[in-house]
Amino acid sequence: MSKIAVVFHSGYGHTLRLAQSVAVGAGAELVPIDAEGNLPEGGWDTLNAADAIIFGSPTYMGTVSWQFKKFADASSKAWFTQAWKDKVFAGFTNSATMNGDKLSTLHYLFTLAMQHSGVWVGTGLMPSNSKAAQRDDVNYVGSFCGAMAQTPSDASPDEIPAGDLETARLFGQRVAAVTARFGR
Repeated sequence: MSKIAVVFHSGYGHTLRLAQSVAVGAGAELVPIDAEGNLPEGGWDTLNAADAIIFGSPTYMGTVSWQFKKFADASSKAWFTQAWKDKVFAGFTNSATMNGDKLSTLHYLFTLAMQHSGVWVGTGLMPSNSKAAQRDDVNYVGSFCGAMAQTPSDASPDEIPAGDLETARLFGQRVAAVTARFGR
């Protein structure tokens, strides 16, 4: 069985809900980045032992949160030795607006994975983009390169659209399936 870790920062709880859904789908362990940008005790060991690492960050000002960036910069120790080379990687994000520059955040996460010489996994989900599409449909936000969610700025984490949570769960399942195919 593959070891999968979801390393993420959540400022207000929305990204935490997505991380939980991704983790359920992937059978993954959560590694939360705290408000100061630090991993919990044993967090680096969990990531080093993982076959796949799924990144998660809210989209703030067009990219990852500063807490996630601090983690990313600290991962240069693993980069220097190529400790994460050939691991499977993926990523997800949330923001308040439908676009909200979420693609910039996913590109950042993809670039980080490529710097670690990893293998990136997209959603594998068709978008819900027909006239009949409803907000709670899977992949309503329409992303291929990673899971995206949209939660209004005045909505609680409990109000994340069900379709976005299901998208996250299915995305986690895909990452687990791809990781298993790589024999990791």
